[in-house]
Amino acid sequence: MNDKLIFRLVMVVSVVVFAVVVILNRKLIPVSIPTPEFVYFLPKLNAIINASCSVLLMLSLYQIKQKNIERHKRLNILTFLLSSLFLVSYIIFHYFVKETTFGGEGLIKYIYYTILITHIVLAAAVLPLVLLSFNNGLKLEVEKHRKLVRYTYPIWLYVTITGVIVYLMISPYYTF
Repeated sequence: MNDKLIFRLVMVVSVVVFAVVVILNRKLIPVSIPTPEFVYFLPKLNAIINASCSVLLMLSLYQIKQKNIERHKRLNILTFLLSSLFLVSYIIFHYFVKETTFGGEGLIKYIYYTILITHIVLAAAVLPLVLLSFNNGLKLEVEKHRKLVRYTYPIWLYVTITGVIVYLMISPYYTF
């Protein structure tokens, strides 16, 4: 596939994923079945996945600095697969469960919402960057990959770390 077609495909996938998340968060699709019990474990699972992805991303950076391209590639593929699992889990959870309101007051509330908003915005922005970075890496277009990963890596790492922080801050307010 040529670069233009891949770019278009990445943008379509990114927009569709973003639209699905917005639709579910706004509860535009009514829930028509009872909530399965496993759904209530998904936020904890998502935090575990995000924490794992954070560690894997740091290990991947270490491996590429050591010139171990094969381990770097495997770690990134594993991170991508875990992030994909996270996305599916996130969508399932938000389909069934209404949004939880943060109950903190004062400065902690502003800190939480600052972290949450930056997390959400950057999570939406990082998906096409990750997909394009993967494409360049898998095609062994090293220079393109390096240029893009300069931006992708810190954003992806920030999103995975703040995902855990958001979970830790909001979990005391879950009512399920």
